[in-house]
Amino acid sequence: MSTISDVRCVVDAEKVDNMSFEELRRRARLLEGDIDAKLVVFSKLASTYGSQSSSSSADTTPLLTSDDQYEILSGELSQLLSALADINERLSVGSYGSAVAHLHTVQRHRDILQDYRNEFQRTSSTIRTRRERDQLLSSGGARKNGSLAGLSRRDLYLKENEHLSNSERMVDEQISIAVETRDHMKNQREAFKLIQTKVNDLSNRFPMLNTLMSKINLRKRRDSIILGLVIGLCLTFMLWWMFF
Repeated sequence: MSTISDVRCVVDAEKVDNMSFEELRRRARLLEGDIDAKLVVFSKLASTYGSQSSSSSADTTPLLTSDDQYEILSGELSQLLSALADINERLSVGSYGSAVAHLHTVQRHRDILQDYRNEFQRTSSTIRTRRERDQLLSSGGARKNGSLAGLSRRDLYLKENEHLSNSERMVDEQISIAVETRDHMKNQREAFKLIQTKVNDLSNRFPMLNTLMSKINLRKRRDSIILGLVIGLCLTFMLWWMFF
């Protein structure tokens, strides 16, 4: 695979200015091949990111860590994508041959560039998410009075799994309490229904009691109306006294 310096030589602006349409297309295809190959490596790095550091010992630690490889590949791909965008721009500016064929070729190269950009951004986002997760696990272990400082990434994942299991158990306990509360509420509702049925039976058996209850309710309603009128008059008088 070519390095960043090779890419800069390939897309040197002074040379590109004097290129023909076919030469520009050839340079674009070369860049697309380099980008495609590096995106494959970039995708493999994303799938194995962080696994090397957790499984390798001090004697087998690679010279380039996942973070170093990410930075190198990310920089190279950024340079390649920028160079391909510049080539596409030069293809679209000039007038070469048939207008329809020219537009079709330019659009195809633009679509390829957009697909590469989307894949690059998606893979970069995946690696950034894993980096943030690793940093979170590392900082979380350091905060707990050094109790997790010596643990490997596998042990940290096991600890996190244990915390999740404890959280699930607490949620199950809360759900059980809620179910028991619901059952108690159902029992109380059944008891209230039974009491209401008995009261209705008594009122039906003793019409005088029913009449007495109606009078009591009527008096309570009348007292409430009188109390509301008194409060309203008092508020009206108070407002009148304050503003007039």
